[in-house]
Amino acid sequence: MDSTNFTINIAHLYPKLLNIYGDWGNVLTIKKRCEWRGINVNIDSINLNDSIDISKYDFYFMGGGQDTQQIAVSKELQKHKAALQDARDEHAVFLAICGGYQLLGHYYQPHNAEKLLGISLLDAYTVAGNTRFIGNVTAQCDYVEPQTLVGFENHSGLTYLQGETTPMATVTVGNGNNGKDKTEGARYKNVFGTYLHGSFLPKNPHFADYLIKLSLHKRYKEEIVLTPLNDSLENESHKALCGKKY
Repeated sequence: MDSTNFTINIAHLYPKLLNIYGDWGNVLTIKKRCEWRGINVNIDSINLNDSIDISKYDFYFMGGGQDTQQIAVSKELQKHKAALQDARDEHAVFLAICGGYQLLGHYYQPHNAEKLLGISLLDAYTVAGNTRFIGNVTAQCDYVEPQTLVGFENHSGLTYLQGETTPMATVTVGNGNNGKDKTEGARYKNVFGTYLHGSFLPKNPHFADYLIKLSLHKRYKEEIVLTPLNDSLENESHKALCGKKY
């Protein structure tokens, strides 16, 4: 089936608290790349004390934030932990960046502060490190084409993956999850977390399309063929960043 006359419903989680480094651009990229193909997009902002109807949403997005904002979101997410785990198991798509990514795991342990609980959509945990990783990242991802991803990292948290949670990509330039094992981000089912800001999806339109296809499959239970777009400018920008150190 082609992609016209379909709909994707997006839940943007806590945009007033988690939206640094242009993370809103990821939602905007999904929206525009759908609209250019005739796919309808509905976006709901989910804020503190709002309910989440998991029967409605195909795609959930959560951006990055400072420790203070993470504390508030960590507490709020505990109310929705079981429901969001059900959404994951029903093949909803999640993309979370940096601080949001950390809260998709079991916990984030800051320096000299109380542990922030996550919602365990990913079998991963994060501890505060002593070095801040800042700079451009190039990574290889073997389930999209082209396989190269680019972005900009700025974090001191060290994330470690366990169990059936696998890396989103493998780092060739930059530090990734922890600066040691060459992993970048995490994936389990249709849940994706990454440290790549900048925004991530405008620099990687092929990965944006991958998430769109997963979201359509979640809603319609069919493989949807996306109408090709002219990505010449996006691809030139992507190529210009590949392998570039900060």
